[in-house]
Amino acid sequence: MALFSKPIKTLDDLFVHTLQDIYYAENQIVKTLPTMIEKASNPELKSAFQQHLRETEHQVTRLETVFGMVGQPVKAVTCAAMDGIIAEAKEVIGDCSDAEVLDAAMLCSAQAIEHYEMTRYGSLTAFARQLGKGDVAALLHETLEEEKATDHKLAEIAKTRVNQIAA
Repeated sequence: MALFSKPIKTLDDLFVHTLQDIYYAENQIVKTLPTMIEKASNPELKSAFQQHLRETEHQVTRLETVFGMVGQPVKAVTCAAMDGIIAEAKEVIGDCSDAEVLDAAMLCSAQAIEHYEMTRYGSLTAFARQLGKGDVAALLHETLEEEKATDHKLAEIAKTRVNQIAA
């Protein structure tokens, strides 16, 4: 029980814990994206980060709705994985002295964040379905699809522009 405030004994307990985890993660992303927007030199990357910030703010609100739907208080639990991804991103960003390489580094970090979110939303969607919470699963799946779309968009920006310029 060292890492959790209460033991996780059921799938419902795991669902709630994972919901709290991604709520924390999304809020950390909302705090981190403005710095990435400010530092991005590629206009398309800057725009993608701005769009994702707005989308992430909406996702936080959607998660708050999910908490209500499952009768749980809105609560975050520290997500060591997201803290680690963001810490690594800050370290790499701080080490980049070239603007084009910085854009590539931020893209790489942003995709690491997206991949983490996709795993969490995929699991949450599956848990909700298994628990008979189809309406909750539909909302979480909507976010999962947004995360996949953002990852795809970032990959395209990296592949067709940013990485070429950085090279």
